[in-house]
This record gives sequence, structure tokens and C-alpha cells, in this order.
Amino acid sequence: MQRTSSLAPQIGMVIMIRIFNPRTDEAEIVRLIRTELIPLSQTVHQHDAQTIRELPKRFRRGVTYVAALSKKSPPVSFLHFEVMGEVLYLDMMVTHPEHRNRQWGRKLIAQSEAYGISQQCRIARMFVDQVNTKAHNLYHKLGYITVNYYPELRCYELLKPLTPQ
Repeated sequence: MQRTSSLAPQIGMVIMIRIFNPRTDEAEIVRLIRTELIPLSQTVHQHDAQTIRELPKRFRRGVTYVAALSKKSPPVSFLHFEVMGEVLYLDMMVTHPEHRNRQWGRKLIAQSEAYGISQQCRIARMFVDQVNTKAHNLYHKLGYITVNYYPELRCYELLKPLTPQ
């Protein structure tokens, strides 16, 4: 018997990208961070209560886009980012494992870059954990350049110009 996911889209259903709604999205985003993102980090432990408690505050500091099956359904992917002067800082992005390889990361990044450009950002910046090679490869395909490696954090710094050179 084949397992059916509650997150699997129904035939003909299109996933939408929308602004994060803390009331309906926060629990699923925290779960995705805890199960998919934190295990890749060398600086944060999965059961680090302080990190989890600080997430709502972190979300309030920036903008979060979510990909979801509908306006009120839980997110299947999200991207959190902040504008810091002329820098668009891409902070966290996770896609539910059952929804990977469906272009949601690309769409979320494109939307965040468009937002950054509208805010006069000149460059996008992110950090990627060393073990997250799939994400690193995706970002390279999207024009991000690895500019630094931080051995103490085991992560790479990537940049992408947002203005024509």
C-alpha cells in the first residue's frame, strides 16, 4: 500500500507563494527548521530551545515568503530574508522533502530578489552549510558566487549582484 502525504497536492492544484502568516504558518515552519535545517548546522543543535524560542522574533525582523497549497494551508517551503542597507540577506530557506525538485526554492529566491531590487539592494548575500551541497549547487545555478569559507562554522558565504554590472 502506498503512503499518501497530507502535503501532496491534489491533481490540478497549484502551489502559491504568499507572505508568511504567523498564526497559520509558524508551527510548520518551526518544524521544518527543526527537522530539515538545524541538522545541517554545525553551530545549532536540534533541541536548542533558545534558538527555537528566538525564531518568532527573527521572523518579525524580516520578510518571509511561503509556498503553500492554498491561502490557509501549511507551507511546503519558505524563505526568510532581511534588507540590510544595500544588502538582501537570505537568512533561511527550507522545502519539505516531499516537495523538493519542483522549483519552489527557485521561485522563492526570485521573488525575494525582486523584493530586494525594489528596496534598492545592490547585492544578495547568504550562508550555506558545508554539508548542504544540493543547496549550494542550486545557488550557483542561480548566479550566486562562493566568496568565502568559514571553517569554524563549516559554511560558505555566497554573493550575487542584484544590479547590472
